[in-house]
Amino acid sequence: MMKLIRPLCTFSLLAFMVLAFSRGYSGWTQATLPVLASSTGPLAAQGTPDPWWKHAVIYEIYPRSFQDSTGDGIGDLRGITQRLDYLQSLGVDAIWLSPIYPSPQVDFGYDISDYENVDPQYGTLADFDELVAEAKKRNIRIIMDMVMNHTSDKHPWFVASRSSRTNPKRDWYIWRDGKGPGIPPNNWESVFGHSAWKFDATTNQWYYHKFYPEQPDLNWRNPEVEKAMFDSVRFWLDRGVAGFRLDAIPTLFEDPQLRNEKEIGGVNAYGDLNLDNSYTDNLAEVHDVMRRLRKVVASYPGDRVLIGETYLPNIQELDKWYGGSRHDELNLPMDMQIGFTNKLDANLFRQRIEEVETKVHGNQPLVVFDNHDNARSWNRYGDGVHDDAIARLLATMLFTTRATALMYYGQELGMVTTTPTRKEDVKDPIGVIGWPNEKGRDGERTPMQWNASKDAGFSTAAATWLPIPPDYTTINVKAEEADPNSLLDWYKKLIELRRTNPALRNGQLQMLDPTNPNVLSYLRKGPPGLPSVVVSLNFTAQPQTVSLDLAGTGIAGVNIITLMTDDASLQSTKSLTHIVLPPFVSWVASVQ
Repeated sequence: MMKLIRPLCTFSLLAFMVLAFSRGYSGWTQATLPVLASSTGPLAAQGTPDPWWKHAVIYEIYPRSFQDSTGDGIGDLRGITQRLDYLQSLGVDAIWLSPIYPSPQVDFGYDISDYENVDPQYGTLADFDELVAEAKKRNIRIIMDMVMNHTSDKHPWFVASRSSRTNPKRDWYIWRDGKGPGIPPNNWESVFGHSAWKFDATTNQWYYHKFYPEQPDLNWRNPEVEKAMFDSVRFWLDRGVAGFRLDAIPTLFEDPQLRNEKEIGGVNAYGDLNLDNSYTDNLAEVHDVMRRLRKVVASYPGDRVLIGETYLPNIQELDKWYGGSRHDELNLPMDMQIGFTNKLDANLFRQRIEEVETKVHGNQPLVVFDNHDNARSWNRYGDGVHDDAIARLLATMLFTTRATALMYYGQELGMVTTTPTRKEDVKDPIGVIGWPNEKGRDGERTPMQWNASKDAGFSTAAATWLPIPPDYTTINVKAEEADPNSLLDWYKKLIELRRTNPALRNGQLQMLDPTNPNVLSYLRKGPPGLPSVVVSLNFTAQPQTVSLDLAGTGIAGVNIITLMTDDASLQSTKSLTHIVLPPFVSWVASVQ
């Protein structure tokens, strides 16, 4: 694998000063400038042991919605390649691609019929290889989405499995007799509504599907399944991918005794009884598979990475997915405890950030606020009045805490959730099944908004696979690149600051003003002789006054220089005492 050195490393000091001041950084000082050239790029490229992903900005792309290069209204691989320069300018280190494999597209690619090819809707393997090569030229890595829990019912494995009870691949899936005519083996439910069992008349048995009926679960207790899946992993590693995001990975195993799950009261959006999922989610056996998978990935050069889609109940369970003190499972299980609190609560964010700082055996946190399965953070956290400021606050947390940062396409623009208003317009089967209580995930998957032209610059088609949101004429890349006060510009500055400031890059995190219920403040400690950084975020719609006491932190600095803020009144702040923070303001400052 290539060494990831950004072009900034070759700048002279004078050239960097011109760039910094042209971008409006108020905080670049003579004290900080000399270290910037040597602090860019991953530390592994500078003779230190950190893997590239520790400091990475990872950008999730939903390929159907990023860029259409053929005019059919659906995004594709060549479209992504065409937009790599934009991703480089944003500061992206790696792209996570939602599934691009051949698929009937029941779940838009998460129902895979061939793990070692590309769906013609998105292009060819040659297009994929070109994407990898062109991304490499821009110091961007490619991460694949790997779906190990289930296949499509059109996958050759399942076609063989359902053909007869004696087929060699019969035991590759979960087949059982029912409890009687029309009665499934137990009460297990699909995540996507109703029974998790489907009767198949070919052999008069039921098969298990944690998700859609068209997504039969693989039997991971069969070692042949593991071998086949690991071989597919090697196929993509050999093609140069930087790693994998593992979809729904805690659901890999289910109780072999098929015991009924406990009813916990009430019903869900589909009208089904709520169950505790204790026999179908996060079973202990999955950790053995993760350790073996980690060995496969670690046998390749270049610090390949394993990222997990890990919706977990607490920090103790998250720690297990790292392998705890052994550090031998996932490199980066997603910490959904932070980004999906879905309420602006300073105390809760402080608690969750401190937990991942102190209770995962020193493993690297991965923070994420947005993805293709949830309403966008703009809508989940916004109050309808201060939405732009709140979006900046969330971005500041994402890029100034001690974590790898994962973001979702369009997040940097302030793209909003655009939910269908009529059932007949819904494309996501979840919305069809659950309407009107569950309206599906179309709203967070709308096409990327590039400019104010037809189809927002996403396509030239008469109609795109999902409609273009109505705000595209003002919320788009071209408009925001021209506006120095745009959310996009805020993201670019934060990412650059995170990359170049030693304290934000590697510094320990320590909470400040820890009992304040309205303001989240923390310190990122700089290396000896270099500035530290303080961050203060007002979580309320009212001004808040804070005093940040550094006693006990080992930092005795008195020279305060604002690095970033979205309120001009804070630019001249020279003290950490009696700082007045306007509503939902973000303030990042250097302390020396």
